Amino acid sequence: MQQLKALFLNCSLKSSNEVSNTEGLIKDVQVHYKQLGVESEIVRLADYHIAFGVQEDMGSEDQWPAILEKVKAADILIIGTPLWLGEKSSLATLAIERLYGSSSVTNDKGQAVFYNKVGGALVTGNEDGAKHASASLLYGLSHIGYLIPPNVDAYWVGEAGPGASYIEAGRDNDFTKAAVERLAYNTYHLAGLLKNNPIPAEGNTLE
Repeated sequence: MQQLKALFLNCSLKSSNEVSNTEGLIKDVQVHYKQLGVESEIVRLADYHIAFGVQEDMGSEDQWPAILEKVKAADILIIGTPLWLGEKSSLATLAIERLYGSSSVTNDKGQAVFYNKVGGALVTGNEDGAKHASASLLYGLSHIGYLIPPNVDAYWVGEAGPGASYIEAGRDNDFTKAAVERLAYNTYHLAGLLKNNPIPAEGNTLE
């Protein structure tokens, strides 16, 4: 089987000079991907100037097009987000909107360019909303063409109120560990199947 590529979009509101709990959870998935031979990369969206809009290119200062090329090259796309007021971050919403801006672009078979790719979601926070945020992300990815395997929403949330975050809590939660492993293996398995047996174009082209 050809080597698979995975891309993580870290939608933390913190830039790379700050510790990101979401990135801590992402790195836990990367451990499994490394064992499986999956090449992976993390893009911290807060490090880039990403314009608002639903077009592929929003002008000379917009850095999204370079990120989009990485998305298109990846077999697996995982969006990681912290929770704010029970919702995915504003950067996660922005990422979905910009991806949606490419939903009419087609591959060489006339399908949406995101066809035959696999999606997943990672969520961290100190408040409720992980399943709600995951549902929003996974629906968005599915709507633009990504296939969503079972059990690819891994999350960690702390106790109610202020307290330790994921990294501070030791990244040692059996439920989260099991969810991370399922996400890694299920995205890997389905992406591998699609690499060799892509969805036929019959009945699902955009042309």
